[in-house]
Amino acid sequence: MENQFFVVPDQDHSANYMRKWWKEAVVYQIYPRSFKDSNNDGIGDIKGITEKLDYLKNLGVDVVWLSPVYESPNDDNGYDISNYCAIMKEFGTMTDWQEMVDEMHKRGLKLVMDLVLNHTSDEHEWFAKSKQSKENNPYRDYYIWRQGKEEKEPNNWISFFGGSAWQYDAHTGEYYLHLFSKKQPDLNWDNPRVRDELHQMVKFWLEKGVDGFRMDVINVISKVPELPDAAVKDPGAAYHWAGEHFFNGPKFMEYLRDLKHQVLDHYDIFTVGETPDVTPEHGQMFTCPHKGVLNMLFQFELMVVDNEPGKTKWYHQQWSLEDIKRVMTRWQNGLHTGWNSLYLENHDQPRSLSRFGNDKHPQFRNHSAKMLATWLHMMRGTPYIYQGQEIGMSNIAFDSIADYRDLESINYYNHELERGILSEDEIMKRIHIKSRDNARTPMQWNDQDNAGFSQGQPWIKVNPNYKEVNVQKDLSDPQSIFYHFQKLIKLRKQHHVAVYGDYQIIHSDHCDVYAYLRTLHNEQLFVMANFSDKWTTFTIPTYDKEKLLVPFSTCQVIVSVYGEEENTPYSSSFDFTQPISLPPYDARVYKLIRLESQSCRT
Repeated sequence: MENQFFVVPDQDHSANYMRKWWKEAVVYQIYPRSFKDSNNDGIGDIKGITEKLDYLKNLGVDVVWLSPVYESPNDDNGYDISNYCAIMKEFGTMTDWQEMVDEMHKRGLKLVMDLVLNHTSDEHEWFAKSKQSKENNPYRDYYIWRQGKEEKEPNNWISFFGGSAWQYDAHTGEYYLHLFSKKQPDLNWDNPRVRDELHQMVKFWLEKGVDGFRMDVINVISKVPELPDAAVKDPGAAYHWAGEHFFNGPKFMEYLRDLKHQVLDHYDIFTVGETPDVTPEHGQMFTCPHKGVLNMLFQFELMVVDNEPGKTKWYHQQWSLEDIKRVMTRWQNGLHTGWNSLYLENHDQPRSLSRFGNDKHPQFRNHSAKMLATWLHMMRGTPYIYQGQEIGMSNIAFDSIADYRDLESINYYNHELERGILSEDEIMKRIHIKSRDNARTPMQWNDQDNAGFSQGQPWIKVNPNYKEVNVQKDLSDPQSIFYHFQKLIKLRKQHHVAVYGDYQIIHSDHCDVYAYLRTLHNEQLFVMANFSDKWTTFTIPTYDKEKLLVPFSTCQVIVSVYGEEENTPYSSSFDFTQPISLPPYDARVYKLIRLESQSCRT
């Protein structure tokens, strides 16, 4: 698509928005191990993905983001890479991969690969050479090695997965840094040879036809050189959180700008960075068109609204709509020339239906899934759909820790058992709510054995609700969640205001309804979403009425959860300040066109 410019009316943040294909796209994330098994070994694979491309084309998505399929010993389900330029045998071959890409491109689908640049597997050739010796070893500084202090680790950092972020190597008598698993040693980005190796690897995949990259925890690649101790917040703990010493580090922008200028800018692709612990100010800096280093980013503020303040994800509390409004509005308005990623779930997060909707009541399950989708897809940014989200897949609650495969959950379980403070039942309740395996159970294709995922024994158990929740059933029901997602994707393509319009929240203190406006030229979308399981009444306050494009010549509902008022035209005298009744989990989008207004498109 050629670049085009739209001039947005002078509102909260007027700017010239350049049209880009990745802004107008909808992305579908595939977790290959759990998507579709073609050879009945119980593990999803690349040929299984190729088999289902017509399903994705039918849904209407534009881009497929593929979680890692590189060669890996699978300590962290593929995020521990032992060879960046080879395919994991469980997933297939490079020939299978190339066939998949070619078939995607035939259908007009683009491929985004997951790029893990902060660390490798400890079985990578670079690390094997790095730990051979300290002296005269060109690979030693590919990783971050330090001597211990007083027969202890070099510092008091805790890893993302618990325990020390350092592992001792008896052969050389030093420790290496691993912010994640001990089998995921951190690369030393301060070494120019490492950066050059990674540049060449990225170019390898771009030459093979990749259309973009999702960059895993990319904002931890630059550490404070001295690697100082973390602040001690819990005197009883042996290790402490040190994010201030590696998030958005001193040379992060420099290193990514170098990658962008030397490699990425030479291809028509997009990049999205996974960036924990960032603010909208960071996001604007990282993604602004002229000086930024990413096209968009994943921020995590919404993903912690149900955490107890200042604690890890395992300390759960009920989210509030007030917090959701605060977070989303902060990011919608904060990235005034940058770009948001819109997501509610992925391979690391619980299912959004279980988390923010209602998966207990059959009718509410359908309505709340549609409500969440409508509310999110009409916002400014690029929407992401995680496999199964489009049919309303929900969380799993395995009875035993033996049924879990997520390393983070298993480590947490063992850590808490060792502490002896929580009962096993309480530990399992926390895992049921927040385990990453909630998102990793097999895709539910039909109501046959193993949900049609595999005729073999799946690598992880299937959610037992697959008899009621599956693709086949949704495709046979015109009112299904699937077809609602399909409709939303079409609407984004038909209405540029849904992509490029300005954002303004309406009645921010309403306790049940999240309402907002999107405005572009003489067009406006008015979105209302009822997050409650009760009927509610919504009235636009007088102080918000001036934000509406009135008088308007056209007003109609273009999409709603219940579908009763869709495409019904309203009189130009329709008064939005009168109460509007919304049933449980309803969401509706009004399209308004200003009366006798001229477009300012240039």
